[in-house]
Amino acid sequence: MIGLVTSLLGGGFVWLWERLKRARAVNRRAAFFGVRPGETCLIVLGDKHNAPGTAAYRDVRAVVELTLLIGELGCRASVESGAFRGGNGDRTEFCVGGPAGGSNPRTGGHLAAHLPGVTVHPYDRARPESVAIEVGGEKFLFDHGHQEYALVAKFTPAESSRPVFLVSGQSSVANLAAIHFLRREYARVAERLPSVERFCLLIRVSDIGTYEFHRATLERDVTAAAFGR
Repeated sequence: MIGLVTSLLGGGFVWLWERLKRARAVNRRAAFFGVRPGETCLIVLGDKHNAPGTAAYRDVRAVVELTLLIGELGCRASVESGAFRGGNGDRTEFCVGGPAGGSNPRTGGHLAAHLPGVTVHPYDRARPESVAIEVGGEKFLFDHGHQEYALVAKFTPAESSRPVFLVSGQSSVANLAAIHFLRREYARVAERLPSVERFCLLIRVSDIGTYEFHRATLERDVTAAAFGR
């Protein structure tokens, strides 16, 4: 009897410990992405470049990744276009797509209002800085189909109670790469940040011709330069 009771207690403690570990992991993940279980999250998706009213295939895949992530954290998702107006209020907002070419005007608004140290150069095939992301005076150029960048920022607007999670890539490949990368590597990225409440990161996507969106890495933390502090 003593052996049986000891085995039951030991098994119970192991089960409880594993459950607590899983709960802590979920809570850390939720804190990084800024969501709370049970809430409805807002996903704002930009248009395909030069094709208003349509979405790029890889941007749709990015939304699928976000929806899976949100579901894993016990939340629901509502999707709007980049023409969405108004605050995100009590909903965590995931805004996907860069502002160049009018693809996602909401991204442009977020950048202007909250990230004064960031400039996304307009699309111009004839200029080397076309779609370049400039942070603190340093330009990260767009090498289409070879090496691209995505700016990822998290901040909470003054009029809202929940944060905005912004993914502004130089292309739909960069958008998908950033989301796919952070969904897997958020814990390692979080360890390198002073805070997960507000941050701005540059994600680099390389060897796109061979690995498409799968070879993504954290280029650097540009929080101080992006937010102007």
